[in-house]
Amino acid sequence: MIERYTLPEMGELWTDVYKLKTWLQVEIAVCEAQAELGRIPAEAVTEIKAKAKFDPQRVLEIEKEVKHDVIAFLTNVNEYVGDAGRYIHLGMTSSDMLDTALALQMVASLDVIMTQVEALIQAIRYQAQQHRTTVMIGRSHGIHAEPITFGFKLAGWLAEMMRHRDRLCQLHQDIAVGKISGAVGTYANVDPQIEAIACEKLGLQPDCASTQVISRDRHAHFMNQLALLTASIERFAVEIRNLQRTDVLEVEEFFSKGQKGSSAMPHKRNPIRSERLTGMARMVRGYAVAALENVALWHERDISHSSVERIALPDACILTHFMLVETTELVKHLLVYPENMTRNMNVYGGVVFSQQVLLALVDAGLKREEAYAIVQSNAHQAWNTADGNFRALISNDPRVTEKLSPDEIAACFDPQHHLRNLDQVYQRLGI
Repeated sequence: MIERYTLPEMGELWTDVYKLKTWLQVEIAVCEAQAELGRIPAEAVTEIKAKAKFDPQRVLEIEKEVKHDVIAFLTNVNEYVGDAGRYIHLGMTSSDMLDTALALQMVASLDVIMTQVEALIQAIRYQAQQHRTTVMIGRSHGIHAEPITFGFKLAGWLAEMMRHRDRLCQLHQDIAVGKISGAVGTYANVDPQIEAIACEKLGLQPDCASTQVISRDRHAHFMNQLALLTASIERFAVEIRNLQRTDVLEVEEFFSKGQKGSSAMPHKRNPIRSERLTGMARMVRGYAVAALENVALWHERDISHSSVERIALPDACILTHFMLVETTELVKHLLVYPENMTRNMNVYGGVVFSQQVLLALVDAGLKREEAYAIVQSNAHQAWNTADGNFRALISNDPRVTEKLSPDEIAACFDPQHHLRNLDQVYQRLGI
């Protein structure tokens, strides 16, 4: 991932140095397991742990000659370890080390992501608490529907992020899996106990039935969970973009001192963060598709997945983390304009209260079809008219006034009717 979108906490986990550290971590864990079972001398493990290190540049230099990154790495490590190095990688195949080490990277990345998911949850929860009673119009098909509150809108975001948190917790278990089972996964040259001990030392579970690789459905699951998480972020971002439109302007991204919106038009205050998040979500979805295509490998393995994962896994993790941090800051500093929400809700004389008038007329004895026709004719007369006033039209329609008193009509235009049960939603979410 380009530096522009790489934050250090996540970027560090996908550097070549960190990757090689996990490789060495796996090799040492296997050596320790071999020693515990008496397969190699304990003194050799002590020597390996004391001397084992690597030089990333030297590894690349060797790889240019041997055309195999794992052999290059092991060769370099053995240059430091000496004779005891003959016990490193004993009975293993490259994928034993690669897939187990990759699991460590994915787990570490998920830990960072889950920490930031929690930060976003708290930011949304705070804003929802602040706007529990901030009345605004709800929209369907992009058209004014009925009153809600901004806190209620945010409650939906909060519930969605809490579901992501639960899914990521389960994902943590699903990807924390290693394999030390040899060339085609049959344990022909390595005891299953070695795998069990080494994986325990690494905080992983042994894969229950690996081939030469850990099956890529696990990695596809990981990537698709990131795609789903970032799809939710995109949903939030698109909502902010729509609500920030000049003709709506109910919320707005924070615009800092000295910030410029356009090189040509000085008045512009653009939702650049939300637009950036929308684009990034497209990238993560693309990587999720690539991960799905990695599932179908030839027989016990090929390496068509390898080149994809070298690009897709780091990029998706780095992008997801960046998006979470951006969204957290966006939500924390979001500008909310209750006055504009009230203005928009009452446009055309409160046509959005049409259902309440309809129900009141039905309760007063009119047939629903008749009541609907009366309300709709008045609403459409007010709609898209400069001085359109649905409430005034209703209040002066004899078909309505002979059924409803002025107080009953006024009650139809009270937004609190629409909000009276929202506390149940808030209680479920601890808002």
